[in-house]
Amino acid sequence: MNPLVVFLMIVHILASVGLVVLILLHSGKGTGVSSMFSGMMPTASTGTGIMEKNLDRFTIVAAATFVTTTILLMIAY
Repeated sequence: MNPLVVFLMIVHILASVGLVVLILLHSGKGTGVSSMFSGMMPTASTGTGIMEKNLDRFTIVAAATFVTTTILLMIAY
């Protein structure tokens, strides 16, 4: 196998596992695992805590990495 394909597969697997974990950490209707960590954090004016905003950013990065590696694997393999 091509070393590029191996590298892309490793990144793809890490992104997919990370995406699953990050999605499970999101809260649904005010409850969830993320509320445990952000319960003591001060909230911003929008009502969303700093932890929740960072969790959203990490989820978007993981999703973009997953989509990019999926397309690159489709082209390279």
